[in-house]
Amino acid sequence: MLPRNQRLQFLQIQRDRASLFEPDAVIDCGGGRFLHGHEAIRSYYADVTASGRKFAVGEQRAALVSSDLALTSTRFPDGDVTSEVAGRQTDGSWLWVIDRYSVDW
Repeated sequence: MLPRNQRLQFLQIQRDRASLFEPDAVIDCGGGRFLHGHEAIRSYYADVTASGRKFAVGEQRAALVSSDLALTSTRFPDGDVTSEVAGRQTDGSWLWVIDRYSVDW
């Protein structure tokens, strides 16, 4: 089980995943569906949560960082691989700018 402070952070993220993204971020959900900005991302995750869908936990690769950009990637148990680009914020934290749920061609 996660320590209490991490559980609280996790619950906050579960409530508002859009807070992990820059305001004008884009998500490629696959199938030609793209989400642009906090409102679209927030709405998408609200629909996912309401449907009862759960996200699998995958194996994360170490981030590849260059200046204020970072490339992240996760391989899920079903073999899907994600790719994300994060931008460093002025306070030193990171927010995703681009999120591609599957790099499968």
